[in-house]
Amino acid sequence: KQEGIDFGDVLELRLDFKNILKIDNMWMFRQLTKLQMDNNIIEKIEGLDMLVHLEWLDLSFNNIEEISGLDSLTKLKDLTLYNNRIEKLENMDNLHQLHVFSIGNNKLQDRENLLYLRRFKNLTSLNLGGNPFCSEYEHKDYVVAHLSTLVYLDYRLVDETFRETAIERYRYAIEELAHDEQQAERKMEEERASMEERMLHKEGYVEDLNTNLLFESMFSEDPEAEKLAQLPGVKELLDEYEEKFVDICGKLFEFGMKERSKRKDELDSFLTALYDATENNKNASVKLLNEYEQYKTKEMQLMLTQTDHDMLDQQTTEMNEAIAKLQNDLMGLELQLVDQLEESIKDFERNMSDMVSFFVENVQGLISQCRDLENNHHEKISDIAVVTLEKLMKNELEEEIPDDLRMLFVDRDTIMNAVSASHDAHLFKIDNKEDEMVTRANSTCQTLIERLHGDEVTRNRTRVREITNLLDHAKEDLYALESHLG
Repeated sequence: KQEGIDFGDVLELRLDFKNILKIDNMWMFRQLTKLQMDNNIIEKIEGLDMLVHLEWLDLSFNNIEEISGLDSLTKLKDLTLYNNRIEKLENMDNLHQLHVFSIGNNKLQDRENLLYLRRFKNLTSLNLGGNPFCSEYEHKDYVVAHLSTLVYLDYRLVDETFRETAIERYRYAIEELAHDEQQAERKMEEERASMEERMLHKEGYVEDLNTNLLFESMFSEDPEAEKLAQLPGVKELLDEYEEKFVDICGKLFEFGMKERSKRKDELDSFLTALYDATENNKNASVKLLNEYEQYKTKEMQLMLTQTDHDMLDQQTTEMNEAIAKLQNDLMGLELQLVDQLEESIKDFERNMSDMVSFFVENVQGLISQCRDLENNHHEKISDIAVVTLEKLMKNELEEEIPDDLRMLFVDRDTIMNAVSASHDAHLFKIDNKEDEMVTRANSTCQTLIERLHGDEVTRNRTRVREITNLLDHAKEDLYALESHLG
């Protein structure tokens, strides 16, 4: 600070032998690529989240017991944790670019834990010496065989003949391990693809509507459903009801995904236009600034050689006028951009609102069809229940019905109340699904529009502040020149 160094511009930092106990206040060094903090008394890896450009990190000769706090260091290539108290290799999954790793003189006991390092496809240099497992006979064979990318192990070049012998020794184990890793990776890829697909469905507000989940949930949360399903002829009705209901849900799903695609295209088009307008405005501003800088440089050179005071006053006046003109021109460009973006946001808001309204209208229409199906099914179940009750009262029922169902046929009110309760439970699920879809669609649209307006206000304020600071500097330069000329 005393030397006028901006911490945000520092690329390399050495803090070794400082008795540092805790890593803190590193957020100021945003551009740091190399950090050396060896030979301290650090107990925990922390406080490095903001150092996203870090490529080289030395934390050797500390008191670290666990590998952690490295998730943000995705550009890290060289990591040294030599001579600490670490017992397990873990929490390094995001270090995809790791080339060099020193973990010697720690407390690694399980050599199978080294298999964790197989995920680092760029790892070429590894130091392990001094860990408990290294006392095992031929541990280097195990390491070289299982970590095929290694070029150096414990600072020694890996001999190719040694590598071939080691690989042959563990060939079957490695083949089995590679197979398991491929299976795990394939499963992970499938889960990732499934999650991404589900996210798209959520963006369309239609997740699970391409399945029978909504229909199943209507009955799984209906306490009377299992009993009423045992009524004569109801199974056939349920099969028919499910088929028609799921078909409508499928149409709702397809419509929702099609509308999601339209909304995305609209948003992408708007963001492209927004970027183009901002870039064009920026280029126009840069052109004005370059022209002013050329003019300023020329005029200041003339003023430095000017001996006529009247001419000097005139030149000063002209410079002030040039600064005022620059201000007017820059502010004019900003006002022009504000008007342009405001109009674009209004157009986008109108288009998006129309799309959401169209989506909501169609959702309500299709959900209404689901509700009609439920009402129709309810009427049929009611009729069956009445007929069954009459036959029971007259002892004319040919089918045997279970005891739990028979308990509902005490009288007409009991069975009809059960049928109505089942119907209400189904309608509740349908109504909830409709409310959820409509609410999410409207809320997402509103949030997006509010964010766009907020971002534009922030951009405008930042730009006006930049212009003001720029002009203040221009005036300060002119004032400094006037003071110099006396």
